[in-house]
Amino acid sequence: MPEDVRARLQMGLPEEPTPLDDVYAEYQQNVAAFPMGNVHPRFWGWYMGASNFTGALGDFLAAVDGSNLGGGNTGAAQVEQQVVDWLKEIAGFPTTASGTLTSGGSVANLVGHTVIRNLAAGYDVRKEGIAGLKKPLRFYASDQVHSCHQKALEVLGLGAKALVEVASDERQRIRLDALEAAIAEDRANGLQPSCVIGTAGTTNTGAIDDLGAIADICEREGLWFHVDGCIGGVLRLAPDHAHLVDGIERAGSVAIDPHKWLHTPFEAGAVLIKNPEAHFATFEMHGPYLQLQDRGMIAGKFLADYGLELSRGFRALKIWMAFKEQGAAKFGRLIAKDISLARYMAGQVEAHPLLELFAPVDLNIVCFRHIAGDEEASKSLNTEIMLRLQERGLAVPSDTTVQGKHGLRCAFNNHRTQREDIDGFLKDLLQIAAEIDREQKS
Repeated sequence: MPEDVRARLQMGLPEEPTPLDDVYAEYQQNVAAFPMGNVHPRFWGWYMGASNFTGALGDFLAAVDGSNLGGGNTGAAQVEQQVVDWLKEIAGFPTTASGTLTSGGSVANLVGHTVIRNLAAGYDVRKEGIAGLKKPLRFYASDQVHSCHQKALEVLGLGAKALVEVASDERQRIRLDALEAAIAEDRANGLQPSCVIGTAGTTNTGAIDDLGAIADICEREGLWFHVDGCIGGVLRLAPDHAHLVDGIERAGSVAIDPHKWLHTPFEAGAVLIKNPEAHFATFEMHGPYLQLQDRGMIAGKFLADYGLELSRGFRALKIWMAFKEQGAAKFGRLIAKDISLARYMAGQVEAHPLLELFAPVDLNIVCFRHIAGDEEASKSLNTEIMLRLQERGLAVPSDTTVQGKHGLRCAFNNHRTQREDIDGFLKDLLQIAAEIDREQKS
């Protein structure tokens, strides 16, 4: 974004009206011209869904409807409940489980951890606060876990130390022996192991923990099993890859991000919890201005009793409409396509003498780099390649570090991507690398 455009978007509060045509023209010139770009077929940075037209239409219709999904006897509330039920079906959760839609995975995991904290405490945390904890609680995850889990435990007052990051193996999956050792050590030191977080698709490399084995450990140790399925929570839609998340159905809770592999327009997250009573008890609250009734507009299940927000947008409609129009099987095919594209890129990288993979490709994320001299030179070169690709509008990879190796990262979560996009991207990358080499020699 040029500085003059940035300056236009930093002006003070407008005092006088502006014709809507002019406001729209300003939007087109100053806002729409500089998007994130995640709908582009070569946007593979970080982990963002690529949206879909029907979902965008659903957002528009939801805004026109204007419903506040805190609760109420409305069609919108019923649509949200149906979407939650569909997500339970996808994850293999029982119909008796509860769930709620959220802004995304960070809040979904926060809601789940709040329920877990309150159960593990063994007393009324809502009334007494965490000062009543007899022993510090501990949550376990691999060292590849998403940062939102630490943030959630900090927000819950448990502190960053409550998250025990367990060493991962050569495929970036949690080491089960190290997990069991950490649990035993904490118990011996007077701490209270409470939960193990299994990851169904790490953000860094797409690694999937052995969910079945973690479930066995949790059952044996009497711990809650939570799955961060923000990436892979819907993998069961793709029959050829469903086995990768075997064991997810055994979790006590799972977080899912529809705005990733279901291509829902931002924002849309969800959390499913098998203990509906504990879920309700964690968040239920009504002031004198909001008394439930058996009849009328506020009859029935009150959705705000299952999360942090009382004011809640109609997020469910864009998910509901896309599922209705496309069918679940199509989303499964799109998931399989993304995995296939990642494996295709991995093959192209491995076949080129100047490129190398620096992490296994188990799902839909490819971590690779252009070969340089030492690690410092490699980081410098690959970072510059990434920045030039982004600045020239050619493609958006991100960068990452895995086991001390830094390079580029491409996350395939875009239904518009084709193999020729990968071929063109690698060609551009190699040309930029050659360009940088010429500059350094001149």
